[in-house]
Amino acid sequence: MTKNMGKIDRILRIILALVIAVLIITGKLTGFAAVLLGIFAAVFILTSSIAVCPLYTPFKISTLGKKKE
Repeated sequence: MTKNMGKIDRILRIILALVIAVLIITGKLTGFAAVLLGIFAAVFILTSSIAVCPLYTPFKISTLGKKKE
């Protein structure tokens, strides 16, 4: 798959996933919301690690920026 996520996008997703994890671990986030946001956090970590967002592909979105020649 072609990478379509830039560095800032990846960093923001990791930070958001860590915030969600901390909220779940400290008990501030519980129940269905914790499960749902925990799944989102896991997806954020996965997509950040491979630099590919499947939802960007059909819309031809890329946060990589302009390629330098």
